[in-house]
Amino acid sequence: MVKTNAWDVVVVGAGAAGLFCAALAGQRGLRVLVIDHAKTLGEKIRISGGGRCNFTNCHSGPSNFLCQSPEFVNAVLQRYQPNDFIALVKKHGIAFHEKHRGQLFCNDSSKAIVEMLMAECQKGKVMLRHPVTVNTVCAPRGASSAGFTQAKQVDEVPATATATATATATAAHFPPEATQLDLWRLQTTDGAIQTRQLVVATGGLPVPAIGASAWGLELARQMGLAVTPVRPGLVPLALDPKDQQGFESLAGLSLAVEIQAGQPSVKTQDPPVTQHPNTNQSYGQAAFHEDLLFTHKGLSGPAVLQASNYWQPGESISINWLINSEANLIFDESRHGGKRVDNLLGQIMPQRLAQAFAEKLEFGERRWAEIGKKDRARIIDQLTNWQVKPTGSLGWKKAEVMLGGVSTEEIDPQTMMAKRHHGLHFIGECLDVTGHLGGHNFQWAWASGFVCAQALA
Repeated sequence: MVKTNAWDVVVVGAGAAGLFCAALAGQRGLRVLVIDHAKTLGEKIRISGGGRCNFTNCHSGPSNFLCQSPEFVNAVLQRYQPNDFIALVKKHGIAFHEKHRGQLFCNDSSKAIVEMLMAECQKGKVMLRHPVTVNTVCAPRGASSAGFTQAKQVDEVPATATATATATATAAHFPPEATQLDLWRLQTTDGAIQTRQLVVATGGLPVPAIGASAWGLELARQMGLAVTPVRPGLVPLALDPKDQQGFESLAGLSLAVEIQAGQPSVKTQDPPVTQHPNTNQSYGQAAFHEDLLFTHKGLSGPAVLQASNYWQPGESISINWLINSEANLIFDESRHGGKRVDNLLGQIMPQRLAQAFAEKLEFGERRWAEIGKKDRARIIDQLTNWQVKPTGSLGWKKAEVMLGGVSTEEIDPQTMMAKRHHGLHFIGECLDVTGHLGGHNFQWAWASGFVCAQALA
């Protein structure tokens, strides 16, 4: 067969959303090409969940997502739900288990999910070409007069400049009256490509070591689409050394806490778009009951990763260390008034942390009964509402997701197509939709890919 440069659908990005969308579109009879600048496909899937891929969450719903338009998220998630993807996983014989609060993981390797997606692509006769870089994009004359030229971005990781794939296919079935100007035209390192419909599934900026790129965001901007400010999400937070004073020896210690971050959203009659003074989008305020982990640089663990999505530079986070149901009884003077503060704290939190707090509170060696009411109230407030102001996050290298992205105001949730550019679709993480920790971001990839695939057909 002769190698073709004309397709019904071209998907840029071979991650979770891109591969799933391509497979479904191909299975509906479309000629689909997937191109990616990586040598190895599905790397982010492979390394996720500690190598076992937290591929969805049984309870995934709109409340588990950060987006300026909750209605947009709901419209997409309703079309493809966790049970739909679970059925596909079972169909492929992949063993899995529920680990925590609906989080589903592969029993063995996350490679099983990558292999499943590849098998589904093969079933749909999808063609894969990689590593291939897209240099220019020209829109159809009927869609827009805008064009896109690839430019090096500060946060980008350069892709390999040589195309090695040699996928083949029969010519796409365009009607006789279709001309080049009616199609999306891409100039790539593997030659010129034409397509009726272009799907952008290039993900976000986390994990630059595996090729994270701002390509999709730059394309959207040059096409005149609004892009909300981006920043690292689900990321550890750094502390000032003075705030860590007394906690230096706690690196590696983990315990359950309640953590709160962010500021309440401002309610208006219009759809809420709360803007933070530093120009980053604000997603309101939230609290989580999760495990916190002390590190040499600051704080991490599920609790902090969740809170990082709501935290903004310059703000403090609040931590309640006493979520044990019996914590309040510990400070009952009639029962424990004769005990030293450090020993009391040692009954409700790890001993190393209890000692560190006792020293910071300067009452460690005092007996509880010897401390006045005002000081007691201060101690309890410090333990239940500890305020600390992070100096920043640990950045894209440690982030699991990207906050911000192509504005959902620009996208039709019934098709995932840009409202102002016929045939241009955005799916997955490059949109301003970010899930909580625990499989929700994968569910967004599957749902947005499904909705897009149905529209492409």
